[in-house]
Amino acid sequence: MQGIAAAQAPLVPNSFLNVRSSLTGRTWRERLDAGGRAQALAMTQRHGVSDLLATVLVGRGVALDAVPEYLAPTIRSLLPEPYRLTDMEAAAERIARAVERGERVSIFGDYDVDGATSSAVLASLLKAAGTPHRIYIPDRIFEGYGPNEDAIRALAAEGTSLLVAVDCGTTSNATLDVARALGMDVVVLDHHQTGDTLPDVTALVNPKRNDDVSGHDYLAAVGVVFLAVVAVNRVLRQRGFWSAGRSEPDLLALLDLVALGTVADVVPLVGINRAFVLKGLAAFGQRRRLGLRALADAARVRGTPNPYHLGFLIGPRINAGGRIGRAELGALLLTCDDESEAEKLALELDRLNVERQEVERATLADAEAAFADTDSPVVVASGRGWHPGVIGLVAARLKERTGKPSFAVALDDDGGGTGSGRSIPGVDIGSAVRAAVTDGLLAKGGGHAMAAGITVPKGGLPAFQAFLEARLAAPVEAALHEDVLAVDGALSAGALKPELYADLAKAGPFGAGNPEPIFVLPNHVLLSADEVGTGHLRLRVRAADGSTAGAIAFRVADQQLGVVLRRLRGQPVHLAGCLQLDEWGGRANVGFRLIDAAEVSEEA
Repeated sequence: MQGIAAAQAPLVPNSFLNVRSSLTGRTWRERLDAGGRAQALAMTQRHGVSDLLATVLVGRGVALDAVPEYLAPTIRSLLPEPYRLTDMEAAAERIARAVERGERVSIFGDYDVDGATSSAVLASLLKAAGTPHRIYIPDRIFEGYGPNEDAIRALAAEGTSLLVAVDCGTTSNATLDVARALGMDVVVLDHHQTGDTLPDVTALVNPKRNDDVSGHDYLAAVGVVFLAVVAVNRVLRQRGFWSAGRSEPDLLALLDLVALGTVADVVPLVGINRAFVLKGLAAFGQRRRLGLRALADAARVRGTPNPYHLGFLIGPRINAGGRIGRAELGALLLTCDDESEAEKLALELDRLNVERQEVERATLADAEAAFADTDSPVVVASGRGWHPGVIGLVAARLKERTGKPSFAVALDDDGGGTGSGRSIPGVDIGSAVRAAVTDGLLAKGGGHAMAAGITVPKGGLPAFQAFLEARLAAPVEAALHEDVLAVDGALSAGALKPELYADLAKAGPFGAGNPEPIFVLPNHVLLSADEVGTGHLRLRVRAADGSTAGAIAFRVADQQLGVVLRRLRGQPVHLAGCLQLDEWGGRANVGFRLIDAAEVSEEA
């Protein structure tokens, strides 16, 4: 995390353009205060960057002396020494020994994008080394998250001597005891929160271990696995493994997978993560990996992708296999080396994603009807027959629409069930869920501040909901009171050009931990606002100088933002959003992705 002086510059109390309550109920404030603006000026003078880029950099905590390195991050300079992570040396030694001896290795991964990419990264090294291996991804519904005894016994029967759990395993103590009893050594490469005790395994690499002082707890699992692959490759090179007529793999060619898993798992894009994604996007754009090329074609992603494409177009298609189809499809696609098979798998995942969207829409409609729009600080919606594979997405949609922490629970016949929660900044639902487990209100549960998974016992939902309402009332009230949109600056429609986009992109890639710049188009006349697609709004605006620009607002047509914008057609409005690059037919155009708007007040 070099060059980060602070997570984000403080917001000033005065509202931007006098917007104290936007159409989404937020106050707009300038991200930089007077001190921040002075830092931006100094940055412009010393390093020759544009005023707008300097403003964005300071707003993301980039120190004055760190600008050159920040604008040109490299894997070489930022890659951590793998052995700084606790147990990494033991993990690398055991995997290298399996490679040298030709042991059968089973990779047990999670069913999400981070799990699929983690599995594919490790499998790529084993394949290059000629090591017998297989990837096992559990079924989300019938097996659940993490290693399970039936799968472990099946892998043992196949002759597995080394089990490597990726993106899971940190809390699978009992199951991994079974693996050891069956004669398997176990290595865990994970990044999830740890339990009170760790499994008794050969090596457990997880930067969130209490005894890990590496400082790399912001890595996705695929980042941990990549560091493990670097360490294993180094051991093999030192022992002359690659000099015996074998071609040493190009590890940098794996960065497209690392970038995809990092973005999809919404970990902070700081330090080495930022370099992973920046270099990985470039590798992705070269379209050398058959599976990703086929999936990009199916998702109609053209040119060099950005984090939006990975997080909202590519990632959901890989996830669709784990949500409502065959869980292993994503990992199979990412390791596929046959072009026709890759196209077949990509089309199947694309089809499953459409089906997932339909299931999600139907479940969301039921969920919205299942809870009353009350003053409760938390939304808890439940229903029988809901597909467990989409409840996390439904919880996210409920959170977006209500602005409150939201849980969606798929009930079984006895009133219990499985659920998922999503939160808002400032409200830690992960700790609330763990406390509910401790109090006996949940059969299982875990997660982090912004997302959690739960298993509700028979008839236990009302008690859990009451617990949440009591525990979260104060933090939700405080979070809603501080609901502020941080604005990086104001632009005119005529400024939305590829040159500006390219300049600001130097501060990217943007995502969690490195927020996308938010700009306001002030006092622009709303020429049109029409619904397109599935609930999106397409707009056209005109500035005072006569320049015009297009904008898109996703999933807002039936929300207050969309309803009011249609009513304001022909009137001046303030529009807040992010720049969006559209490439088509060899031409690049810059549009505006709208996230908020405000009516123009007389005071402004």
